[in-house]
Amino acid sequence: MVHFRNDWDEVLKGEFEKEYYLKLREFLKDEYSRYTIYPNMYNIFNALKATAYKDVKAVILGQDPYHNPNQAHGMAFSVQEGTPPPPSLINIFKELEDDLGIERSKSGYLMPWARQGVLLLNTVLTVRAGAANSHRGKGWEIFTDCVISHLNNRSSPIVFLLWGNPAKKKQSLITNSIHHVLTAPHPSPLSAHYGFFGCKHFSKTNEILTTEGITPIDWRL
Repeated sequence: MVHFRNDWDEVLKGEFEKEYYLKLREFLKDEYSRYTIYPNMYNIFNALKATAYKDVKAVILGQDPYHNPNQAHGMAFSVQEGTPPPPSLINIFKELEDDLGIERSKSGYLMPWARQGVLLLNTVLTVRAGAANSHRGKGWEIFTDCVISHLNNRSSPIVFLLWGNPAKKKQSLITNSIHHVLTAPHPSPLSAHYGFFGCKHFSKTNEILTTEGITPIDWRL
């Protein structure tokens, strides 16, 4: 049984008994028993544990977890403390510096953002070591669709930052006109130069939050 120890427990009540999730759970039990899977099974839901439903101000939506050792810990783009930032995160820090003048962090641990209401969610929450997208199409997309749909139902505004094509596909779920959607290519070195650099999503997010009367995010780490 999954416990978030916050209001996500009530919001997602019953989701883990649905047929798609039971199939996903069996798939994951087999994968974890036979392969190295990231993140650790106890860290899969860290994003939802770190940022309660009622506290979400912004959602940064990525793709799937990092697939190299000691990186993924259940929060999109974040790496475990003491792990050097991977290339995608380095590009995020470059854009943050260009946008807001915030010096690039040596730490890739993004928990300070999560504690301020930034939900760091991937569209797929697990991955086989060394095999990007290896858990795509196994059921996680249904689960994260559900999370986004519940956020869409919120009565207070949220800024959704959709980075990369899998994240952009979630835009159709965001139908409530009080919310704000910002899209950009993925910050990966393969795509960042096609519009992630220069997107100014960090300043735009804070401008929107301020306009809505919501405390902006302190993006410093």
